[in-house]
Amino acid sequence: MIQLLTPTHWKDYELIDCGDFEKLERFGNLILIRPEPQAVWNKGLSETEWQKQHHIKFKGRSATSGEWVKKNNNLPDRWNIEYQNDDVKINLRMALTSFKHVGMFPEQAVNWDYISKHVKQFKTDQPKVLNLFAYTGGASLIAKAAGADTTHVDSIKQVVTWGNENMELSGLSNIRWVVEDALKFVKREVKRGKTYNGIILDPPAYGHGPNGEKWKLEDSLNEMMHDVVKLLDPEEHFLILNTYSLGFSSVIVQNLIQSAYPQVQNLEIGELYLQATAGSKLPLGVFGKFFKHKS
Repeated sequence: MIQLLTPTHWKDYELIDCGDFEKLERFGNLILIRPEPQAVWNKGLSETEWQKQHHIKFKGRSATSGEWVKKNNNLPDRWNIEYQNDDVKINLRMALTSFKHVGMFPEQAVNWDYISKHVKQFKTDQPKVLNLFAYTGGASLIAKAAGADTTHVDSIKQVVTWGNENMELSGLSNIRWVVEDALKFVKREVKRGKTYNGIILDPPAYGHGPNGEKWKLEDSLNEMMHDVVKLLDPEEHFLILNTYSLGFSSVIVQNLIQSAYPQVQNLEIGELYLQATAGSKLPLGVFGKFFKHKS
């Protein structure tokens, strides 16, 4: 059965409204307007209400590149928010980047809850977790806070540095930071005979490694999946595959996982979304995840 899942523990984030290719969001005390290509329907609130509520708006030269326009010059470029579920608490630095991102994808809190739950339930002493395409490290922090020996891999040095700042903000330490192409890293770990109890993949549709390696989701993901399952501890593990790509379905994710790992147990597939206070559901990616615990 295909599931539709949305975060339930957010206090410092709220999707207020979305529509007309934009979204109105609250991060802590700041309310932002950003482009949203999936929001093809009408806004729930009036344009007057949007203009009244927001503090900062992204005005783009394209859908991904532009500048932030503040109502008030005293508004910060950087600020912190907190996430807490039933198991752990982390802190994240937000920042206004030229690519419309602010350093965190709030729908991923669904996956964060899955990570902390299974790390806590594992019988393995200090389970090992590998976070690939790890961005600014929300999932890495969650795994570490839950007690995992955590490795964080991303090809962009600046976001790995950002993740390190988030670790310090959260009062954590000793995450292993790796700036490398994810596929190359996985192949090397397979050769070394390494295993992990938890693996998280959140690959982009397109990307480049630090040495110009090219990543295209539909061309490279099948190879990645067949390699990465070789790193799973056979007795106790979880794996999360999350993709955000227009036209990529949860059935594709299901087929990828079952092809690469035929012995999969407890497989769940579905779609992540954010529930707008004004009423709409904003789809933000598809997932497949599974786990196995020691009996």
